[in-house]
Amino acid sequence: MSAPAPSVSPELKALMRKLKLGRLLDTLPERLALAKTHGLGHVAFLEQLLSDEAIRRDADSAGRRARAAHLDPHMVLEAWDDDAKVTYDHEVWAELISMRFVDQARNAFILGPVGVGKTFMATALGHIACRRRISVHFERAEKMHKRLKAARLDASHDQEMRKLIGVDLLILDDFALSTLAMQETADFYELVVERHRRAATVISSNRDTVEWLAVMADPLLAQSALDRMKSAAWELVIEGESYRRNEKPTLGPNTVDQPRLDPLVAR
Repeated sequence: MSAPAPSVSPELKALMRKLKLGRLLDTLPERLALAKTHGLGHVAFLEQLLSDEAIRRDADSAGRRARAAHLDPHMVLEAWDDDAKVTYDHEVWAELISMRFVDQARNAFILGPVGVGKTFMATALGHIACRRRISVHFERAEKMHKRLKAARLDASHDQEMRKLIGVDLLILDDFALSTLAMQETADFYELVVERHRRAATVISSNRDTVEWLAVMADPLLAQSALDRMKSAAWELVIEGESYRRNEKPTLGPNTVDQPRLDPLVAR
């Protein structure tokens, strides 16, 4: 029978809360027992305790940044299904998750048909960046254009553009799904020009980059923006079956199908 975990005195609890270390109380008895079992000295025990707190604070901080960036909490790298029937260049992906492209203010295009995991991968990059204390903003491209259009009505457009320009990593999802009007094309051009070689941008799209020119209202602005982006961009093309098929719920082996009632009978 194992010995009970050492108790923590009320005085120590009060001191830890005063120093904003109250969350350590959740694991302190177990850490004390572990230190006693392994004969840890005071310095080693203190190092372990403070390491727990540092890890917890880093995780909490990354979570807050991810929420502020509007990242889906479920689309993290650890949750990617390695059995998904999709193909892509794993060396390029490894380079992207290293985050060197952000340090170098380069871009990334994640391209492929509907459902192969483009949004998942783009979001996963955002989570990695948040863990490394990199500022991130994630937004569907169509929603961003609508928001910028509305911002003109209350004279907040310049402020919103400055936020998008200033973030370290801007992630635009589902870009060029539909035609971009003249003002939307101009906004995209301004974002690209102001962020060029200053900050990193990730764009996911169902269309190849060549097709982007066809959906923008001004061919000259479109070509100028695209040339700048492609001059410093990684390109990850994903092909294969829909990744979303792996997310469908299935009946477990012990689940018994329930008979379906006829709507008229159920009334």
